[in-house]
Amino acid sequence: MTSEPADDRRLTDLVRLRRVRDRIDREYARPLDVEALARGAHMSAGHLSRQFRLAYGESPYGYLMTRRIERAMALLRRGDRSVTEVCFEVGCQSLGTFSTRFTELVGVSPGAYRLRAARETAGMPTCVVRQVTRPIRNREARSSSHT
Repeated sequence: MTSEPADDRRLTDLVRLRRVRDRIDREYARPLDVEALARGAHMSAGHLSRQFRLAYGESPYGYLMTRRIERAMALLRRGDRSVTEVCFEVGCQSLGTFSTRFTELVGVSPGAYRLRAARETAGMPTCVVRQVTRPIRNREARSSSHT
């Protein structure tokens, strides 16, 4: 015996979660918070956070920060903007929080990354640079090293 209303609700939630993720991907540089994302998805903030983590393995805020850091990495590789300019361009409001999250995800500070990336990626095609410089979360690094 299946519970069709529960299945329907789960599918509806998955559609809403995909829309939230798509919105984060599009609007990462805008001020976004879980409350606003939840309102847009017609969910409570708590329900959104729980369901998003179940579906995607991280919180909506964690996903947003990963998108911001990925974009920041691309801007820093170009080398024509300061770390502070990049911080605000990707939607972060605090240079300290940006630097801390960047260092957690990438393993080096934004300034060190900017210097290193310019040397290491010189002459590489953009599609290759994007793949080899993708941030890897600590839990991803741990799980892939155990395989």
